[in-house]
Amino acid sequence: MTALQLPYTIFKTQKRMDDYGASDMRCGDLTEAQLKTHFHLLDVSTRANPYTLTRITPFTQPQSMFHGSRGEGEKITQRQCANILFDEFRDLSRLFSMYGPYKHLIEKMITHMQNGNGTPFRDVSLDQALKEHILNDKTRNSTRLWLKDVFKNRIDWKNQYFPADKKDKLRMAIMKGKLPKFDRLQDNFNGMGITVHDTWATHITIKSLNIDNDHYRAVMHYKVQDHFGLDVDDISKFKFNQFRFFRIWFVLQRYNQFGFKPFMTNMESTIEITGGRNEI
Repeated sequence: MTALQLPYTIFKTQKRMDDYGASDMRCGDLTEAQLKTHFHLLDVSTRANPYTLTRITPFTQPQSMFHGSRGEGEKITQRQCANILFDEFRDLSRLFSMYGPYKHLIEKMITHMQNGNGTPFRDVSLDQALKEHILNDKTRNSTRLWLKDVFKNRIDWKNQYFPADKKDKLRMAIMKGKLPKFDRLQDNFNGMGITVHDTWATHITIKSLNIDNDHYRAVMHYKVQDHFGLDVDDISKFKFNQFRFFRIWFVLQRYNQFGFKPFMTNMESTIEITGGRNEI
């Protein structure tokens, strides 16, 4: 038998990294008629009408008792309208990001959508959130704990290496667990559920494995990517469409008069897995 050569990528999702052809990465591809007819996006903003490029005031709100008494709202430029919508987009994000060290991220990512022209997004807070998620998961869904079992049971303790012919056991361990995603109850309120929630692609790599007598120390690297964008399936679901937050997001991204580009959200974390031959 031979030792597994490191670093070694033990797992890659079927969905690939940097997939700019994904359905939620489209932008500026829908007309006013499509947005209104297919997705029922008539009431988009409380501040500006993206279709008529007019400000909305208490006198121009359709539900207002004063509606129509002073004619249409003030005309604004396309850029002014987009800026108004982005400000409302940021304000509404606070409903999904109430507490914790990650609550600032959604506003930062909305601003990146406004000004970043589709460039990838990185932030140390995202990396920290990923690391905490992996290390704090003590359930049987934990990929870290499944890998811990494999290291203990498949290391060749006599010869002090991990056998290359056992590498499939590492991938199977990942398949038994659940990849780190921000879909827990607390993620609905701490800012991670709205910024990332599900993930698109994940790569997991063993960077190094040190074996000393009856103990081992594995350095693992998790690389995770998500898309900050909405597809037609998202906005067609009531749980999204009911919120003005998502209606504004979809119009800013997909309306052919705006076409603000979605972007890749990149996260990385390096963790250690340690254990021993006789560990219970």
